[in-house]
Amino acid sequence: MVDNKNIIIGISGASGAIYGIRLLEVLKTIQGINTHLIISKSAGLTIKSEVNYSISDIQVLADYNYPIGDVGACISSGSFKTDGMIIAPCSIKTMSEIAAGTTTSLMSRAADVILKEKRKLVLMVRETPLHSGHLNNMAKLSDMGAYIYPPVPAFYSKPQTIDDMVNHTIGRVLDIFDIEASLVKRWAGIS
Repeated sequence: MVDNKNIIIGISGASGAIYGIRLLEVLKTIQGINTHLIISKSAGLTIKSEVNYSISDIQVLADYNYPIGDVGACISSGSFKTDGMIIAPCSIKTMSEIAAGTTTSLMSRAADVILKEKRKLVLMVRETPLHSGHLNNMAKLSDMGAYIYPPVPAFYSKPQTIDDMVNHTIGRVLDIFDIEASLVKRWAGIS
């Protein structure tokens, strides 16, 4: 018997909540994947201003939901087996906490556990421009094994809508976990 994959999805307060929402929508359609959702308080504000989803609309997309302050949740322990974590979007505040090993919330604690257990941590960092402190934290996290994955659109796929750009990016993030969601127009070279 094959166990389901367990993937933690964090939605932090940076702009781009649609990335986390779309991840949940896509993963809900794929059998054998359990999603564990954490939404920060700041994300709640961003969600209200960016998308036509309520927090409860988003929570029903996940198999499991955890309050941001529940640092004793199962996903805060290395003994709880996961395949990794995606923070989409990832604010600079959240990224900086993770880089410093500061675990003031379940989001940063779960990410810290993912790193210490050598599992996959993908941070879809949403900020621009970046100063050297941001870049140093990104380099530090990359050295620790995290994937720094700013949601930069791929224009070779000739996107027609914002959804096309979001879907392509989400498909590429899921490639890191060997999850095929048929969202990516693969590069076939120049002909």
